[in-house]
Amino acid sequence: MTVAIRRICVFTGSRPGAKPEYLAGARALGTELAARGIGLVYGGASVGLMGVIADTMLDAGAEVIGIIPSWLTDRELGHTRLSDLRVVGSMHERKAAMAELADAFIAMPGGFGTFDELFEIVTWAQIGLHKKPVGLLDVAGFFGPVNRLLDHVIAEGFAAQEHAALVLTRASAGELVDALLAFTPPPLGPKWTDIRGRG
Repeated sequence: MTVAIRRICVFTGSRPGAKPEYLAGARALGTELAARGIGLVYGGASVGLMGVIADTMLDAGAEVIGIIPSWLTDRELGHTRLSDLRVVGSMHERKAAMAELADAFIAMPGGFGTFDELFEIVTWAQIGLHKKPVGLLDVAGFFGPVNRLLDHVIAEGFAAQEHAALVLTRASAGELVDALLAFTPPPLGPKWTDIRGRG
């Protein structure tokens, strides 16, 4: 199955991180998306890895849509060169707008906000609110601990084994985009009806 992807939402940090590989990874992803004619949806900042991927794509002539809450425009320095910068009233509105505009999602290295956005969008897939692919761009092994945590959650019985297929992990931008394009939503079956009465 090939997924039609016009725009990808990227969750990543408003800081550059401690390793130069993170900046290089953001540039590589921006270059890859622009070369494939895929637009970017992201948090609207001009700083950190968020700013790097946006600048890379803008310099290549690609579509870039930023979504930022009004009270964050100064703190995260809302990007002024975007194709479309949408100012919303809350973090909830930001995440809902990004989810609506995107056909797929990629998380890059980032902080608490990145993980908040990632796990919410994965949860929405788990409960059937969307069937869009979700990927981790594993720059410099950043997401190794996250994948181990997901395996632990499944091993301890808090998610089904098939839920592991909701998150695709690749080390390079090209490989990850290929995986998102080839994504087939896993058959998740009845979500909650088989968990009653245990113990």
